This record gives sequence, structure tokens and C-alpha cells, in this order.
Amino acid sequence: MSSQAVEEYLEALYKLSESGPVRQARLAEHLGLSQTAAAAMVKKLISLQLAERDEAAYINLTKRGTKAALETIRKHRLSERFLTDILGLPWEKAHEEACKLEHVISPEVEDGLDRLLNNPKSCPHGHPIPDKQGVVTTLPTRPLSDLGADEKGVIARVSEDDPEMLKYLATLGLMPDVEIVVEEIGPFNGPLLVQIGAARYALGRDLAERIMVKESA
Repeated sequence: MSSQAVEEYLEALYKLSESGPVRQARLAEHLGLSQTAAAAMVKKLISLQLAERDEAAYINLTKRGTKAALETIRKHRLSERFLTDILGLPWEKAHEEACKLEHVISPEVEDGLDRLLNNPKSCPHGHPIPDKQGVVTTLPTRPLSDLGADEKGVIARVSEDDPEMLKYLATLGLMPDVEIVVEEIGPFNGPLLVQIGAARYALGRDLAERIMVKESA
């Protein structure tokens, strides 16, 4: 198993664990792997002391595995910032390109990017950038779909793995640090009518669940 593959698996495990315990089947589905391939991958990570299984068969990163995952995530998100802020790449393309760069960036280049970008705290999609010590600063958030009528919040982050969704959100102005107000909620788990500035849009539940908001100041 290549070091690049190991980094990708650790990164996936870390991100999945943020939303709950991770079983092998969930990891396989996320990475588009067969159960056999996922089992071999998990076995390898365990042999490298980067992951472990608990009594409930959940897969957890070890301290060493967490450190390695955060190092890769830091390089990925700094790369996204460079691609969008310096090169002007659209945010819907930055994630895929950063997946290539994260594996070849040296510590010296990583530090250079951090200085060039003035020590950014989040990627273009709003996800926090771990610092050099692996510390991740997060604020309480909840899905936009959890807000009730007349509630408002500020977009904190959005799911980054769907380029078409990101492109659509950008056309609506639904990006991090934008205030959003839920005006109405359709009956029977229907769409949300939201307001951004003077504009109003209807958002389906699936889309609203992928937009995380923080409390409005």
C-alpha cells in the first residue's frame, strides 16, 4: 500500500469520524471500495499502528493516525486556499486538485503557503485548517435543515465533495460567512424558503442538510 493511499484512508477515517463511529462498510462506501479491499486496507492501517478496532468493531484512529490525518488535511486545505485565492480557481474545482497536491507538499512548502496566505483559519468551503500542532478550532454548528421558520444563521461550511452542488451554491451566493434566514418551511418535510440579502430561494432538504450554519452575531 503506497504512502499516498495510506494518507487518503487516514483522511477519510478522520472526516467520517466527525459525524459518528465508523464501521468498515461505511468506510468502503465512502471510498468506493469493495468490502474485501476495505478489509485489507483496515488491516494494513492496524499493522502500522495508525488505526484500531474497538469492542464494537468500530474503526478508530490511534493518536499517531490522527496526527498523520491532520497533517494531510492541513496540506489539503492550504492547497485549496492557494488554488482559489492566488490562482483564482473556482471553489468547485479546488477540492479535486488539492487531493493531488496534498501528497507532494513538503513541510517547507507547507510553511510557505501558510505565510503567503496570511495563516488562513479555514478552507474556501469553510472547514477549519488544523494548525502546525494539529489543533483544530471549531465553533458549534448545525445543519441549515434544522433551523425553524424565522430563524437565521451564518453559513459556516458546506460539503466539499460535490462540484456541481458547489457550483450551484455559488450562483445563489450560498457561501461561508453569508447570513441566511429561513422564512418558511414546506409542509410534510418540504423545502425551505430562505432569504439571502434581498434574494429568496427554495432549497430542498437534502441540500439544506449539507450546509452547516453557526449562530448569527
